Amino acid sequence: MTSPVPALSQLAQRMREIDVPERPWSAVHRGVSDWVDGAVLRAVLRRHLADLDPRHTEALVARSRETTTHFAWCLRDHDDEPFTFWLHEYKPRHEWRPGYADSVHNHRYHFCTVILRGGYRHERYATTTDPDSGLITGVRLTRRTECLAGDSGFLTAHDFHRIPCAQDGTMTFLVKSRPVRRWSLSWDPSTGIGHRHVPVESRLGELTSRL
Repeated sequence: MTSPVPALSQLAQRMREIDVPERPWSAVHRGVSDWVDGAVLRAVLRRHLADLDPRHTEALVARSRETTTHFAWCLRDHDDEPFTFWLHEYKPRHEWRPGYADSVHNHRYHFCTVILRGGYRHERYATTTDPDSGLITGVRLTRRTECLAGDSGFLTAHDFHRIPCAQDGTMTFLVKSRPVRRWSLSWDPSTGIGHRHVPVESRLGELTSRL
């Protein structure tokens, strides 16, 4: 399946030239931030969504998902590419439920992001883990930044962060690597309890063996 939008294909070609699997993710971030202009990118994405035919629309919806804090729209996912493109649409703050962006967490993948509109408070953390369970037992805030439209950054799968609040209407564009870890971890600030998150698709073998 090819992207119907030349500009997204142009960014995909740039990503291939960066050699994503081999280069530091900071180099990927530079490649994306050099290409991206916030106003232009918003226009590109509007056109992308407006021009989708019914088949592409169904595919986009099928690979997208809702979280407790935002809608994650998967704009591009080609099996032969080592990255995916996403649009995150944050819910109004009064609709957030605890447990996702506002927890201290990492991801199974590396990613870089650009804020298209709105903004959020971004916090980075150092964590301690239990040697037996591997779960987070404590966290320490290392940096807090108020991020606004036009700001960009990147995180690796080893970094822990939190978005405790976002402006209503906030939207971000993300370039994600393929997963490099089998699971991710989170720590709930309200309870002090750590969790491990295993994607459902990786549990099929275990499900079969437990029947």
